[in-house]
Amino acid sequence: MDNKTMLEGILWDLKGMADLLLHGSIEAKTLEIHDTFKRSLTEILTLQNDLYTLMSEKGMYTTSNVSETKITKTKAKFMADLESE
Repeated sequence: MDNKTMLEGILWDLKGMADLLLHGSIEAKTLEIHDTFKRSLTEILTLQNDLYTLMSEKGMYTTSNVSETKITKTKAKFMADLESE
């Protein structure tokens, strides 16, 4: 397995963990449990950001910009779909 594939897997695991911790903090019954989930969520988000930054610097995770025209067209389409319901 190459480094990119391995790091992508770890990034997806971190994203999944962040989702679980977010819901845990929202649904926590006590302040102590809420704070524990919140602290853990912050740590996971930091790890996720660090890994994303590393992958971006190494050219393993690329993004592209979308034109404002495409964004406007997509927004108009969804707004029209909402209004027709």
